[in-house]
Amino acid sequence: MELLRSKAGERSVRLDPRTKMVMLFAVSTVLLLGGNGGAMFAVRTAMLLFPFGLLAISGRMHAAGLMLAAYLGSYALAAFAAPTLEGIANAITVATATVVSRFVPTLALAYFAFATTTVSEFMAAMGRMRIPDWIAIPLSVLFRFFPTLGQEARAINAAMRMRNITPISRGASYVENCLVPLMSCAVSIGEDLSAAALARGLGAPWPRTNTGSVGFALVDAVVIAVSLAATAALALSLAFPEAIAW
Repeated sequence: MELLRSKAGERSVRLDPRTKMVMLFAVSTVLLLGGNGGAMFAVRTAMLLFPFGLLAISGRMHAAGLMLAAYLGSYALAAFAAPTLEGIANAITVATATVVSRFVPTLALAYFAFATTTVSEFMAAMGRMRIPDWIAIPLSVLFRFFPTLGQEARAINAAMRMRNITPISRGASYVENCLVPLMSCAVSIGEDLSAAALARGLGAPWPRTNTGSVGFALVDAVVIAVSLAATAALALSLAFPEAIAW
């Protein structure tokens, strides 16, 4: 939750929200469906390093380091620890490491998209794409939901420490003491943010103005071209495995 605090005003990498959507689709698809043989190894490696590089360039070195460490740890677990295990332990270790290694880069890219996109920019992009409000408004609420929920989680954690409630002193009940108020806050936050979105005119029948400006630049064209090329390589590898097995 600490990592989900938005710092869109401090960014050094400016991409159109639509570019981030294309990039997120390409990275997640290639990492989940792509193989490691032939040219796909280079494609997967590039898509793997892309999210961590964007986080580092945007000044979020701490987040990039943590997520990269999680990926490398899961990879090392599958490569070195799993062969020493047998039976069900080996299967569980390999499955866990595989899932983590495939999803961590996508989560890193999703965090980058959340942290570098304001609600105004997102709504402007949705308007350019003619996305209906019943889709755009719930998605825009998410941009404030997770950071707000993170603040509530930190407040709950501070309250637990003030009352000397720790995992050691309470054991399994500590999870209940944290999750129950957090779930209650999540419901309240969702309702408050939905009401605030409607109060700002997001559900109005007339066109809205936005403080955020969106538009494609050269860097957007490059990122979209790379994303489409990686997706095309994946489609080619699935349709004709021998075509890029070099």
